Amino acid sequence: MGRRRFKELERAYGFDEVAIVPGQVTINPDLTSTKMTIGDLAFEIPVLASAMDGAVSPRFATLMHQMGGLGVLNAEGLYTRYEDPYSVLENIVSTPQENVTEYLQQVYSEPIREDLIGQRVQEIRKSGSVCAVSFTPQNTKRMSPLAVEAGADIVVVQSTVTTARHMSRSYRGLIFSELVKSLKVPVVVGNCVSYDVTRELMETGIDGVLVGVGPGAACTTREVVGVGVPQVTATLECAAAREDYFRRSGRYVNVITDGGLRTGGDICKAIVSGADAVMLGTPFAQAEEAPGGGYNWGMANPHPELPRGTRIKVGSKGTLQQILYGPTTVTDGTQNFIGALRVAMGMCGAYTIRDFHKAEMVIAPSIKTEGKFFQIGI
Repeated sequence: MGRRRFKELERAYGFDEVAIVPGQVTINPDLTSTKMTIGDLAFEIPVLASAMDGAVSPRFATLMHQMGGLGVLNAEGLYTRYEDPYSVLENIVSTPQENVTEYLQQVYSEPIREDLIGQRVQEIRKSGSVCAVSFTPQNTKRMSPLAVEAGADIVVVQSTVTTARHMSRSYRGLIFSELVKSLKVPVVVGNCVSYDVTRELMETGIDGVLVGVGPGAACTTREVVGVGVPQVTATLECAAAREDYFRRSGRYVNVITDGGLRTGGDICKAIVSGADAVMLGTPFAQAEEAPGGGYNWGMANPHPELPRGTRIKVGSKGTLQQILYGPTTVTDGTQNFIGALRVAMGMCGAYTIRDFHKAEMVIAPSIKTEGKFFQIGI
């Protein structure tokens, strides 16, 4: 009698292990459209800036809007805890690495001020920008109505792992279907990595799902608790759920790949995997206009008992304009993301993001090393 296995493991893939196959027809990049919508709100590019204090301030959210994308403000971060968050940001940047986690825990223990939530929303809205704010599930029910009342256009509910059925000791937790009805603005929820969870979340009436557990450059979830799924496989799973849900309901819900994206090529692979948009943190923390001054840190970094992030020095890659649209001064794919996306769409004959979903992809473990002897030497 054969030996039984306790578990069968499936192979999962990240960005470095796959490649996009060119199409049978090619089109000029200037014929492509990178537009996306969230609810009734339209955006020129499928790019969101992550709700990380080192990446998005009210001013940076305004810049993202001017560039055609969407910046998400962490409504539980420094901007809603301190009247003057910028002096605290300077202290975070100047604190030695061995002391920084303890310092982050200290500054994030300051209570969230409800008046500052409305104030920061109004700062973004007065510039004419679309305002998106992020809350953790435990604060969403109480705080998100304050943000919407102040003018927030989109509410993002974000945790390390999100499900539609969360068990806790509380009498009545956060119920997404009730939240969607009460807020009357688009709600984006994450993060998740699997078909079943994505389908259940979509059935609650939300407008977008964030995909990714632990891939971010400033996140240490995978090291601390061992949980996560590589982003290509995670996006494929969640996109399959979106397609099935769309066929059954006629309602389209965005899949947004969140974290682990470093280059234009990664963004293209995420979209071919089925993403409607991507959420970037560290690449935007590298913008000259970013509030972190060349540093970034994870949202779970200040956790009082189990920090799951770290402050990283990311430096400055260029202006936000350069990072999104060029002109690029580097050859490693870390600038001109939208130019790269349009060129890849053209190579695959894709006029729209939905067309780009149909492009073929192959498993390609040597895609970064094949023929690159001299580059690797450099």
